[in-house]
Amino acid sequence: MTAHTDEARADEMALGGPGASGGRADRGREPRGGVIAWLKRVRRFVAFKGFSSLTRRIVLLNLAGLCALVSGILYLSEFRSGLIDARIQSLLVQGEIIAAAIASSAQVETNAITLDPERLLELQAGESYGPDDGFAPLEFPINPERVAPVLRRLVGPTRTRARIYDREGQLLLDSRSLYSRGEILRYDLPSPNEPKPGVLERAWQAVQLWFGRGDLPLYKEFGPQAGKNYPEVASAAMGVKASEVRVDERGQVVVSVAVPVQRFRAILGVLLLSTQSGEIDAAVKAERFVIVRVFLVAAVVMVLLSVLLAGTIADPVRKLAAAAERVRRRIKSRVEIPDFTARSDEIGHLSGALRDMTGALYNRIEAIESFAADVAHELKNPLTSLRSAVETLPLAKSDTSRNRLMDVIQHDVKRLDRLISDISDASRLDAELQRQEAASVDLKQLLEMVVGLAQDVRKDDGVCVSLTFERAHGAPADFLVAGHASRLGQVVDNLVSNARSFSPEGGSVRVMCRRLKDGAEIVVDDDGPGIRPDALSRIFERFYTDRPHQGFGQNSGLGLSISRQIAEAHGGTIWAENRTETEPDGTLRVTGARFVVRLPAA
Repeated sequence: MTAHTDEARADEMALGGPGASGGRADRGREPRGGVIAWLKRVRRFVAFKGFSSLTRRIVLLNLAGLCALVSGILYLSEFRSGLIDARIQSLLVQGEIIAAAIASSAQVETNAITLDPERLLELQAGESYGPDDGFAPLEFPINPERVAPVLRRLVGPTRTRARIYDREGQLLLDSRSLYSRGEILRYDLPSPNEPKPGVLERAWQAVQLWFGRGDLPLYKEFGPQAGKNYPEVASAAMGVKASEVRVDERGQVVVSVAVPVQRFRAILGVLLLSTQSGEIDAAVKAERFVIVRVFLVAAVVMVLLSVLLAGTIADPVRKLAAAAERVRRRIKSRVEIPDFTARSDEIGHLSGALRDMTGALYNRIEAIESFAADVAHELKNPLTSLRSAVETLPLAKSDTSRNRLMDVIQHDVKRLDRLISDISDASRLDAELQRQEAASVDLKQLLEMVVGLAQDVRKDDGVCVSLTFERAHGAPADFLVAGHASRLGQVVDNLVSNARSFSPEGGSVRVMCRRLKDGAEIVVDDDGPGIRPDALSRIFERFYTDRPHQGFGQNSGLGLSISRQIAEAHGGTIWAENRTETEPDGTLRVTGARFVVRLPAA
């Protein structure tokens, strides 16, 4: 009854019944619209969270762990066994007290003379028969009329069933049959209209019996003449206290304790105390109900915490996924990726990685668009000149004019061929570097080969190319870097060719490789006019060239741009500067250009 009352009160409080509305009435009525709006927000929040599979997984996993824990507590709890042990001890103490009271109620039969008929038949003439001269064994029979009031007063408040057997196992008294004068006996009989249990109910009772019984024996009610069929009664008749734990046909525990009733060490009978069917199970159910209520509170708290935890994970991931989807659909316009880098966890790292990846993607797209525009512009100039020469050629009247136009056509064709070759090389450079695995490259061998080829190629300028090696203090002895030997050789070849084209006749190009502690530097010096200050920041741009001493169209302007692209792909840097020296008047004179490539060590 208490459990149902608590549940009703809890439901009343949860639904805002009288128990809950009283406090609100004291504080004043809140606007009904605000409550409805709050409920709508809660419903939208729950519905929104319900669409997240990650949220569902977190909630289900946490609840599964909690359910497993509670199930183990409910099934494997030691509360039931501890309760049974405590009940056995209490019944033993109670039985000893009641047995002592029963023994004190027994009386000696002083007014009775006991005659043995067999002894009388064996008497001879002149013989007499009477009591022995010695003390005959004293008998202390249990008088049910004297014991019943004592038993009713001692057992009645405890709701324990008590039965008294004699030494032969015959039932003398049963507390179920005891009643005082004027007392009306009342028995709860089953209703004649009570329906028979259905299949599900019988199955549930079978499951309860199976779980509740375990290895306990089944309780059976024996007749009044078969008391010794109870093992505990048989043991108590021998003077040994005993107890048994059984289950009835409904799976409810019945605890029985048998105590010998003895006086002056003479066993007069046996007292059998047993609990009411379902008494221990009711206590266990009450304890389990408390555990279930704690479980419900813990489940609500766990669901809320799981939803909040999932919100800190699922919501940022959902926003990042939506932003990535917008990036896929809107390539032409920049999409801002949500910034969660302030979080020092995996979500923050993922947000930073996606932002960096998206920024690199947009930069690559812009670079491709710019490259395409530059290619179109650079190809358009020779094509325009070539078209003009071709259209003018039929109109030429002299051989001199026709030969001059043919020279222009050949020049423009060579220029187009050079541009297309350099553009093709630059366009497939990134893909080639990403496909090939970086290997250990010995710069000493590479530079000796590249410089040796440059020296072997004889030109009319008479420029000499030299190579030297240096090692910084504390630097390793080797000149190994990680990269692609062919592409690094291309960088050196471009720089040597560029320096050679700006060097005066009979000048020199000096290549020096310096080993550093954490990498290596390649320095290429020439004796040319140097680089104009305004061109230092543009010299590595695509299609940029500044060669006043050469004719237009002799170079594509992609050599230094490709060199920078290769150096950066290897994790290095490249820059240009002017070599200067101080004149006697204090002014600085440019003595040539210097290009420096720095690469990390292998």
